Amino acid sequence: MAGNKNLNSAARAKKDKFYTQLEDIENELRHYREFFMGKTIFCNCDDPFESNFFKYFAAKFNDLELKKLITASYADSPIAGQEINLFPDDKTACMFEVDELRDWNGDGREDLNDVQYAIEHGIYKKRQLTGDLKYCAGDFRSRELIDLLKVADVVVTNPPFSLFREYVKLLVDNDKKFIIIGNINAVTYKEIFPLIMANKLWLGYGFPGMVGFFTSPYEDFASASEHRDGMIRNSGVHWYTNIETEKRFWDIPLHKNYSPEKYPCYDNYDAIEVSKTAEIPVDYFGVMGVPITFLDKYNPDQFEIVGCTESEGTGFSNGLWHDDSQFKQATINGKKVYKRIFIRRKPN
Repeated sequence: MAGNKNLNSAARAKKDKFYTQLEDIENELRHYREFFMGKTIFCNCDDPFESNFFKYFAAKFNDLELKKLITASYADSPIAGQEINLFPDDKTACMFEVDELRDWNGDGREDLNDVQYAIEHGIYKKRQLTGDLKYCAGDFRSRELIDLLKVADVVVTNPPFSLFREYVKLLVDNDKKFIIIGNINAVTYKEIFPLIMANKLWLGYGFPGMVGFFTSPYEDFASASEHRDGMIRNSGVHWYTNIETEKRFWDIPLHKNYSPEKYPCYDNYDAIEVSKTAEIPVDYFGVMGVPITFLDKYNPDQFEIVGCTESEGTGFSNGLWHDDSQFKQATINGKKVYKRIFIRRKPN
């Protein structure tokens, strides 16, 4: 996608500190309220000193009747205290475990002030993280955090952009439910796309226009025009999940009719080109190539996904999934077409 240079730059430079707005978290997570009830939530890429994910779940701990909230911090946070400023300036890697929310400070309310009071007075469990021989303290891949992952019911976070493949694999290998943020281009990664094909992972409700604004210490990744109140604009971002939603089964309205002139065939794939999701023909049941943004509206009861192009050497041919370097970017009359998802209508 053309506008996601910040996320792509982050992946290349291994600069992964993009902090999510509370508003964006609230807009997405409100759809999962019933699922969260009584669960243990793990935010394994979130320092509570600046994480709005921690702020969201801590404030709603009683409302969601959570069993437990676990969050893991890391050492030397570059913006500690700027996002939430709940706690003293503590830059050691540690984990916090919230298992109860009361009016600890006696002000007649149960809110984040009580969370701060409980942490400062040792009411909540806090443990220093040491890391291991391979990973530093607070790294989601460390043995300490994997042990915490195993006891959690659901993981909710904005993971490091450069480690998205590895992060998703860890969640899938441990059979965890999750709601996480990623680059929309990740849908064609060879580690991610088979999960989408198998209906083991899909897109959530998303950001407006797939555009998010994040707090970040990396001023070099955005021009002044891309900032909103000091934040960095990232286009091409979405929520990924394996939790069922109502949106997942909304039908795409189809109004167009097929004609060979309007829908050309690819040179190197047995499929027709459909340049926009809104242009999917109502009367065509063969294989179609659609933009990757189709997945934002994908209903598995309405369509079958049969492949994709330009996924690090993976692709589609004659209705079969392949992993071969010959299946690359699609072309029409010799001209390259951007990444495509190949779909087929299911019978009514």
